[in-house]
Amino acid sequence: MEVSFSQEIKSLALGQGDTFHGEGILAITKGLLQSGVAYVGGYQGAPVSHLLDVMVQAKDYMDQLGVHVEACSNEASAAAMLGASIHYPLRGAVTWKSIVGTNVAADALSNLASPGVTGGVLIVVGEDYGEGASVIQERSHAYALKSGMILLDPRPELGQMVEMVEQGFRLSEASNMPAMMELRIRTCHVRGSFECKDNVPPAVSTRHLMAEPAKFDYMKLAHPPVTFRQEKLKVEQRIPAARQYIVEHKLNELMDGPRQELGIIVQGGIYNALIRALQQFGLADAFGNSDIPLLVLNVTYPLVPEQVAEFALNKRAVLVVEEGQPEYIEQEIATFLRRRDINTALHGKDMLPSGGEYNVETLTAGLITFLAKHASDVDASSASAWLKGNGERRSAAAQQLAQAQTTLPTRPPGFCVGCPERPVFSALKLAQQDVGPVHIAADIGCHAFGTFEPFSFGHSILGYGMSLASRAGVSPMMQRRTLSIMGDGGFWHNGLLTGVQSALFNGDDAVLMIFKNGYTSATGTQDIISTPSHAAKEDAQDKSTSIVHTNQAIENTLKGMGVQWLRTVHSYEVAEMRKTLNEAFTTEFNGLKVIVAEGECQLERQRRIKPWIASLLKKGERVVRVKYGVDEDVCTGDHACIRLSGCPTLTLKDNPDPLKVDPVATVIDGCVGCGLCGANAHAATLCPSFYRAEVIQNPKWHERLLGSLRAAFVRVLQPI
Repeated sequence: MEVSFSQEIKSLALGQGDTFHGEGILAITKGLLQSGVAYVGGYQGAPVSHLLDVMVQAKDYMDQLGVHVEACSNEASAAAMLGASIHYPLRGAVTWKSIVGTNVAADALSNLASPGVTGGVLIVVGEDYGEGASVIQERSHAYALKSGMILLDPRPELGQMVEMVEQGFRLSEASNMPAMMELRIRTCHVRGSFECKDNVPPAVSTRHLMAEPAKFDYMKLAHPPVTFRQEKLKVEQRIPAARQYIVEHKLNELMDGPRQELGIIVQGGIYNALIRALQQFGLADAFGNSDIPLLVLNVTYPLVPEQVAEFALNKRAVLVVEEGQPEYIEQEIATFLRRRDINTALHGKDMLPSGGEYNVETLTAGLITFLAKHASDVDASSASAWLKGNGERRSAAAQQLAQAQTTLPTRPPGFCVGCPERPVFSALKLAQQDVGPVHIAADIGCHAFGTFEPFSFGHSILGYGMSLASRAGVSPMMQRRTLSIMGDGGFWHNGLLTGVQSALFNGDDAVLMIFKNGYTSATGTQDIISTPSHAAKEDAQDKSTSIVHTNQAIENTLKGMGVQWLRTVHSYEVAEMRKTLNEAFTTEFNGLKVIVAEGECQLERQRRIKPWIASLLKKGERVVRVKYGVDEDVCTGDHACIRLSGCPTLTLKDNPDPLKVDPVATVIDGCVGCGLCGANAHAATLCPSFYRAEVIQNPKWHERLLGSLRAAFVRVLQPI
């Protein structure tokens, strides 16, 4: 892994008397070690990626503690690790991005929650929900409800978050229920500090092994008929035990205030936004003190009926601040109150939006409605003015753009500069000119940026590694062959079995494109089984080439499974890729056809070679850098090159010829020299305006002399 977390690793070793400073997700990681966790696993994904990344890189320190760390192939394998805690007093933690990751892990989670756990289990999920999210807008809450798992939603303050990690393990052990902790994007990245404790080496660990396995106990298997007994245990023993622990240890926080006639019940993760919204009315201060009593739910499942009822009793109205839909918490609270004949007015989704992130503006608007009905004495003018001012500023900006008869240029997400996946999509554009439009099943990963302009490829995205499976119902109905796109991360995550195995078993006539860039790049460039070896990287540097050949793990696996039509093409060879795509779409071979597009992730390549080049320059050694450019005198200004490439360093500038009005193409300094623009110009027979130049730093004496002679000769040829 090229990204270094050396500073973060140092913070994991802090002990009693030290103060931790940093992000929320790293504080959670430290909390795991302070809790005596024995094993950690997971699958990378924002916003919780750093938890696993840091622990993987801190292998030496983890070995000292006896903590086993495993980077899992997908979320299901991570959840299955937790089976270690069913029989043994081992505290285990796994992590992934939710809700998609929790969907993948659902089978294992159900089979874990049914028999229950002996050692504490904590599942840290990145609740990638709301504004800026990159997944389906669903909630993890449903899994806690259906499977009988504890759901923690800690208040976003580092000390409280670490406390809930430690309490989460104890709560899990007290109730025999797995615990899930959801962390929103803002919670993961909130910064702060807390006073550390010493890390606790687990009693049973990789350094202190168990001599004998547990005795066979059929009651601990998720297998009928004992599953019926386990279902009764959830209701009769586990949930009551969890509720008792929540009350005894005050995991939910009651924050009192002078306006006793009102109350607000809020998920812990939204507490900060709620306090900021209350400040707009003068009902809270910067230290979190609220005039309206608050019940902060750091544990959102199971709720404690008596705690909720006691909070609502003798109040005129209570507002439930619950992000997302359906309103699970609000419905449960309504049931609690109705069964106890408590007639306190209950509000929630009737005054707040059903879906979407609850930011400060959204909560402020909801509070205006709530207070107008139940606390008309509160002056809401400042809050209304604040909301109005925000709206006016947005309206003024839109009006200015309208008056200027222009719009802000759209900037859709796109590939990194020099990304090896961009030339493949360029080749696909050209191939479709030859064979006609084809149905393209897209997938999750960096290659999903191909759904944006200038490519706009992809008819569906059904799940990570699911592209080949998702075309199974389409390809038999199409005259032309369909194309499925998959990354190497998606291939190992799910695509190998759900896609390749199924297509081979059914004898499907399909085309699969696998981007082999060497990493699970979209999640932060983590290493996988097909990551280039250090020897391959060093060999490429020694030869000063951009080509880093990964190992043959994907190709060997495909051959071993029986794939007969297999081609590996270097990603930047646009003409060759176009030819290979045409062959795949038109060949008489009936069966699965796989094209492996090999090209190392450019981001990882730059992280590796930039320090290397800097070290050479520091030594005064000769360095050659390739640069591409456009001859502005030759460029016709039709911009076909940009429409075929989409590279952000290939852009426009004013035409230097005063008789021409069309801007010309130009390559700006961010170019990494991948050569795509020139390859496209050749493959598509575009204008010959692109040139390739070699920039030599620390040249030899004869190169300096030759350069001077060339410059003098050019000056002679140029007109005065």
